[in-house]
Amino acid sequence: MFPFCLLALLGTSCMWDPGSAEECASFTDLDLHHSIAGTSLDVRLLLYTRANDTCARILNHLSPFSQPELNANRSTTFIIHGYRPTGSPPGWYDLLAKLLLERDDLNVIVVDWNRGAANINYWAAVKNTRKAADNMTTFILKMKERGTPLSAFHLIGVSLGAHISGFIGTNLNGSIGRITALDPAGPEFTGKPPDSRLDPTDAQFVDAVHTDMDALGFRKPLGHIDYYPNGGGDQPGCPKTILAGSEYFKCDHQRSVYLFMNSINQTCNLIAYPCESYLDFLDGKCLDCEKFGGEGCPSLGYDAIKWKNSLVKRGQTMTFFSTNNWSPFCKTLYRVDIVTWNLETRWGFLTLKLHSKDQETEAKIDHKAAEFKLYTEKSLLAQFDRDLQPVERVSISFSTGNVLQPRYKLRVLRIRLTPLHDSNRTTLCRYDLLLEEKKEVIFRPIPCENTNF
Repeated sequence: MFPFCLLALLGTSCMWDPGSAEECASFTDLDLHHSIAGTSLDVRLLLYTRANDTCARILNHLSPFSQPELNANRSTTFIIHGYRPTGSPPGWYDLLAKLLLERDDLNVIVVDWNRGAANINYWAAVKNTRKAADNMTTFILKMKERGTPLSAFHLIGVSLGAHISGFIGTNLNGSIGRITALDPAGPEFTGKPPDSRLDPTDAQFVDAVHTDMDALGFRKPLGHIDYYPNGGGDQPGCPKTILAGSEYFKCDHQRSVYLFMNSINQTCNLIAYPCESYLDFLDGKCLDCEKFGGEGCPSLGYDAIKWKNSLVKRGQTMTFFSTNNWSPFCKTLYRVDIVTWNLETRWGFLTLKLHSKDQETEAKIDHKAAEFKLYTEKSLLAQFDRDLQPVERVSISFSTGNVLQPRYKLRVLRIRLTPLHDSNRTTLCRYDLLLEEKKEVIFRPIPCENTNF
């Protein structure tokens, strides 16, 4: 690099910054030609810290602390990508590194194993996962020699990177502090024994997010806690047909990454509900977070570590929640308790709207028909795409979904709306409503006189 102190030639003194001479490292950028020809594994480690948050430094595998920015006294987070069929760099790794550094003073190391992951032959990339894990294990042991405890390492693995994280954890006898698996890869790992994939024994705490379990991801639980947003399969906002091109294949799979990034900057809190299935969650059967323990229901993402002790004691825990199709993804949840007084049982669907000034938000409870019986309280889950406060009006409509049958009426003795994410908010009630099918009824809610009624 040409020095800025050219005036030294004229006898003028100047200062020379040796660090400025070092070029920034970049992620390996390949193309489809490399993928078709096949690539041989080469692992590069790109270091980001708050001192060089926009300029990565290459780390030496055998002498990591030759790079002065690497600090043995800081916690270290690795970002490990997955299969790269076209050879291009992941579009999210630099943003993820930036968000991590904004949140905490860390060593963030992006693991670039693109030469090894870029191969039209997926099975060749799978074969390279163990080699990449062995390479990184050696590096971590070098850091351990300089005093960094294994508990200070956090591995964030995406797709194949999740299983690489697991293999590293196995190599180190489960002493790694944390592994976060973002939609761990399913093909070639489904049905394999624990020593051939990620499992809860690979780290002191393992959390996994499943967003494409019916295609590229892994279906069954792999961690101490497993999150299944929107049931773990199709994600809202992602293309439904192949006409969308590459987005059809990668949108669901990558949603796990964006959900995790959303959790780092704390834009909103994605609360997950321990449950047997997504259908049970939608049915409102899993909303009592007090049963989970004093910490309440766990959050997805970066802060999941707060629930480590209770989750490790509890064993493998499956959790479910729903999201919007855009960032920050959070929905606003209410438990809806309805008592009806029709003599005959009614089956149907509800649509609720919350109104605040000139804004409104809607929740459709239509995943299946609800049963309304005489003087029997029915609890439902209403999920709104945003939070409106204060709630000035509520509208509700009832439908049986039957086109050819006569229109029915639903006689409501009491409806109660309980906000689930803020216990300090008022529970809203209304008494004595008559809902005619497909006709919207608007009312002003009042504070409930007796929430046990």
